[in-house]
Amino acid sequence: MNRMLAALLVLVVALPARAATVRIDTGVLRGVTTDGITAYEGAPFAAPPLGPLRWRPPQPVAPWRGVRTATAFAPACLQLGVSMPGEPPPRTSEDCLYLNVWTPARRGRALRPVMVFIPGGGYQNGATSLPLYWGDRLARRGVVVVTLAYRLGPLGYLAHPELTAESPHHASGDYGLMDQAAGLAWVKRNITAFGGDPGRVTVFGQSAGAMSVSQLMVSPLAQGLFQRAIGESGGLFEPLMLAPQYSLPQAETDGVAFMRSVGAASLADLRRLPGEALLHGQANSVSHPVIDGYALPRAPYDAFVRGEQAKIPVLVGWNAEEARSLSDLSGAKAATFTADIRRTFGPLPSALIDAYPHADDAQARQARADFERDLRFAWDDWAWARLQALAGQPTYAYRFEQKPPFPAASVRAGWGASHFAELWYVFDHLGQEPWAWTEGDRRLADRMASYWVNFARSGDPNGPGLPAWPRLQGDEGPLLRLRDPVAVGPPPELTTLKVFDGVYAGLRGAPFGQTP
Repeated sequence: MNRMLAALLVLVVALPARAATVRIDTGVLRGVTTDGITAYEGAPFAAPPLGPLRWRPPQPVAPWRGVRTATAFAPACLQLGVSMPGEPPPRTSEDCLYLNVWTPARRGRALRPVMVFIPGGGYQNGATSLPLYWGDRLARRGVVVVTLAYRLGPLGYLAHPELTAESPHHASGDYGLMDQAAGLAWVKRNITAFGGDPGRVTVFGQSAGAMSVSQLMVSPLAQGLFQRAIGESGGLFEPLMLAPQYSLPQAETDGVAFMRSVGAASLADLRRLPGEALLHGQANSVSHPVIDGYALPRAPYDAFVRGEQAKIPVLVGWNAEEARSLSDLSGAKAATFTADIRRTFGPLPSALIDAYPHADDAQARQARADFERDLRFAWDDWAWARLQALAGQPTYAYRFEQKPPFPAASVRAGWGASHFAELWYVFDHLGQEPWAWTEGDRRLADRMASYWVNFARSGDPNGPGLPAWPRLQGDEGPLLRLRDPVAVGPPPELTTLKVFDGVYAGLRGAPFGQTP
């Protein structure tokens, strides 16, 4: 039977959509069931963070009477641009603290594992409505899928002395992180009504979403709210000496400068400004997490080394060509290689830069790609995996190496195994794009979705019919090289990752994984 005929038969026998309702702690939601999967879109998990609630921790949702319709995605949080090149801009609003649930038909009284996805976008953009993130395909594998929004940019991460002074916790920033914790608390309270098991929750994220997962693992606000964690291409483990903006004092200083840049003289002025006005000025400088002493008491690396992180199974990894979708590498030049990197990333130690040969321009282009992959993603994820393994927890690491067939005429041309590329496979959404997918692509998508769901089910990605994925054992691996066919071995960039280990150990005054 050819594919077109099979697709037509699926359409013929597909059941019509029908309404479905569920009672949660604030009222009744109406979703829609299609082909055995019920979707609830735009369910509120916190009060709209408007007016006096701007830059405050998320507040409870007011209960409602009657039935609330949850059949359309809520607007994304206010943002400029999009999280992924080529993505259509979403509708946005400051009233944005909503989540979405996909759940398979209930069979008996058994509860299903839950997967809560936190999208990326550099803390500045992203939308749960993006079709790539829809949970319908994963739900067909027997899990309940939740996608969770959180405040972005200055609205989500502004620190300022006035905000710190008014806080009972003497902290500011990290409102987006608080939103994520509030969403997970909603899941714990309500997911049983959707057939989900509140004792088997996996939080997973990509890019800034993965960085958020690494923070949730050490945030007191999220402890006990999830039992497994997956990080895709992101983690927050670099030394604060190289990222001082994450400290509360520096973040407050940047917040004062941001206030001036948008023409405000006080916090009251900032709260009166339209939300859109806050996306300009020096917004980039205040759009990141803060070690605020409350939601994020200390840097994740320091918390992990002290054993303060959640003791849970972890699955974490990065992509072989992360930088190709994020940076214009064509202009890399051997003559200005070091100066260009320092102009972009600050005064990094020479040993890091010198580890990447760049004798001519061709070498410089490859070196820049490799350097950005390791600096921005690979080392943080490799550190995350090793630290959790050192804590005696089941840890599975990967390197995604498959090159999707991005069309030559598209904005994604030449990306290869870039940042974002694994998402089509993880969510089993190859069918969303009419690209020249191969049988190898389809086989890998089936395997990756199965690995992720198996991990959510038991804390172990392995299962019948899948190539064995060994646990991480030490500083050299092994990890799973996700491609067709999959392979097992150490990271190909192990030599340069060890250079990062050495430089960062010197900055911290202690070997990797040890306190000074």
